[in-house]
Amino acid sequence: MAVSRSLRTRAKVVVERLAAQYPGTPKQLCALHHDNAFQLLVATILSAQTTDERVNLVTPDLFSAYPDAEALAHADPTRLEGLIRSTGFFRSKTKSLIGASQALVERFGGEVPSSMEDLVTLPGVGRKTANVVLSVAFGEPGFAVDTHVGRLSRRLGFTASSDPEVVERDVEALVPPEEWGALSLRLILHGRAVCMARKPRCGTCVLADVCPSAHLFDPAPL
Repeated sequence: MAVSRSLRTRAKVVVERLAAQYPGTPKQLCALHHDNAFQLLVATILSAQTTDERVNLVTPDLFSAYPDAEALAHADPTRLEGLIRSTGFFRSKTKSLIGASQALVERFGGEVPSSMEDLVTLPGVGRKTANVVLSVAFGEPGFAVDTHVGRLSRRLGFTASSDPEVVERDVEALVPPEEWGALSLRLILHGRAVCMARKPRCGTCVLADVCPSAHLFDPAPL
């Protein structure tokens, strides 16, 4: 995507205003409770198609039973399914968690790797999960695209695509790498609190004056 000066200026304003609205580092902004990179990897895999709050209810018992990759690699699938059942898609998530843990033990000495190239080789780990781990656990550049991030990126005119990888590339072309992780998490927070899918609150949005989609969702006057 060709990047205009005006688009870069808009992106800069968005980054600055969201940083003021939702201050903190990626680790501080991340809603998934974790103590280390392994726990974050597990929690992020579990977060697919469910809420962070639901994951946070499950992970204390999960991490108590399986504190590291070695333990989870040898988990009994039936027991693991029982622990994570409430997060949904528990059978496929169980397969991913055990497979990823086995790969960590067999290929990475039980430690979570800190590169995109290695992370996406783990079962159940795509670019979104990898970017969360990179930015939150390791402080490395990583722009994770979920439904909120994709929606807001399109509304703000940063991308025209619904493909997460294209959205990732388009936004990364506009924003300095050191801002990627925090911006992704701030867009998620803003998407939940203000820029909702059906009824965005444009009237109270700090980005309304620079957003090309502002007030497009307002009800028609009678």
